[in-house]
Amino acid sequence: MAQLQNEICEVTLARATSPILLAIDIGSSSVRAALFDGRGREVVATQARRAWSFRTADDGSSEADAEELLAIVVAVIDEALSRSPQDLTIEAVAISCFWHSLVALDRNGRPLTPIFGWADTRARHAARALRSRLDESEFHRRTGCRFHASYWPAKIVWLREHHPTLFAEVGRFVSFSEFFTDHLLDRSAMSVSMASGTGLFDQRGCAWEERLLAELRLRPEQLPDLADAQDLNANLRTEFSKRWPQLRRARWFAPFADGAVSNVGEGSLERERAVIMIGTSGAMRVIFAGEPPEDLPSSLWSYRVDRRRVVIGGALSDGGNLREWLCRSLMLDEATLDAELARLAPGGHGLTVLPFWSGERSTGWHDEARGAILGLSLHTRPIEIARAAMEAICYRFAAIADALRAVAPIEEWIASGGALQRSVFWTQMLADILEQPVGLSGVREASSRGAALLALEAMGRLRLCDVRPTIVRRFEPEAERASRYRAARARHERLYRLILEADDP
Repeated sequence: MAQLQNEICEVTLARATSPILLAIDIGSSSVRAALFDGRGREVVATQARRAWSFRTADDGSSEADAEELLAIVVAVIDEALSRSPQDLTIEAVAISCFWHSLVALDRNGRPLTPIFGWADTRARHAARALRSRLDESEFHRRTGCRFHASYWPAKIVWLREHHPTLFAEVGRFVSFSEFFTDHLLDRSAMSVSMASGTGLFDQRGCAWEERLLAELRLRPEQLPDLADAQDLNANLRTEFSKRWPQLRRARWFAPFADGAVSNVGEGSLERERAVIMIGTSGAMRVIFAGEPPEDLPSSLWSYRVDRRRVVIGGALSDGGNLREWLCRSLMLDEATLDAELARLAPGGHGLTVLPFWSGERSTGWHDEARGAILGLSLHTRPIEIARAAMEAICYRFAAIADALRAVAPIEEWIASGGALQRSVFWTQMLADILEQPVGLSGVREASSRGAALLALEAMGRLRLCDVRPTIVRRFEPEAERASRYRAARARHERLYRLILEADDP
């Protein structure tokens, strides 16, 4: 598998085609940077990577220091560029960044708050208040977003109510992507891609949603400028121009949202193809050219890749992070976990899990939800709890898939993300529970590659319609396992409705 993946998606610098791009991926658990060539292939031995994470606490907070993360990104760029010749001319810089973050800046551009991440649920009561006074279905149709703690409207209401003195000092609200580019460049603007995930963006007009801004008592100048085109037409500030001579002539593209470009990196840009990603969190997405559907199911969101393409899907706040928590808390060996899981019968543990350790986004948008395990006995083993939780995540994906089929005639399913690429067992489980064949992607860094491909398209160097998925293995559903999972999923859905839908937002 690794050999095929490298053969298709990687190239040596000596064999790379022009132009050479630097792709930076600022994810929610690590920052990566690497060079890519004109065919969207990663240049071997140029990748730099540093792990980081949001700080979480019992109150639902999920925060990071903006200056500290900026320093990590700069260090990663330093390292990636140190792995390439000093006389190499890099023609463009493409960036992907995690969606839905919020930072409040003072009038001099200094951070007044930490970065509030998508998993921060402290604004859940503010989200409920917005639902009580506004027609959520109307704004869901306009912005593609529900009123939920992960989006800007609830966070801004929460900040005004709980920190009024600080709120009065706010000059602008930005995501980390604008904070980062504003420090490096002489001009910064927010891409349509990033703006579409704020919950304050008119998905059809590609502008800030004026009625919602009025409801929140926000002025347009308190929000980032929107980029007219992907190319920022910006230059490095003097400090960084001296620091990175390879980037002095580079074109900088406005940062894309990592979730959107992940599908692009997988070569999935049609309604008929869905990508299931499990990394730190999880998501199921479909990309297509055109406008969002008029009748978007309430369980789904709709964002944009750019001004021409829409991305529709659902997201889970728990994915690989929950598997890691299970291994750590139940003292399971990650190296042997899949083999131990495979010895258990599908759904045979008698447990029912609601996998909402970090709250729920799709399908029910219960930001107050928490994890639950039903059916424990004195004979329950840790490995059974782990299997039940991983099955439950797949059941939530199956619920998203049911909703997606209403707006997209999906014919092909692609599995992506580090958690699935490391676990053949989990990928097979997905195929069995979806009762559909699933192809495992061989693209190792889909967000980085997707950002590079979109930049290359904007430069006129390639057509995205020519980029195809790289499938290294196909998983077929097995009838007996699928039948067992179907019964266990029905039990899971009954518990979901009993506990969560009784207090539906």
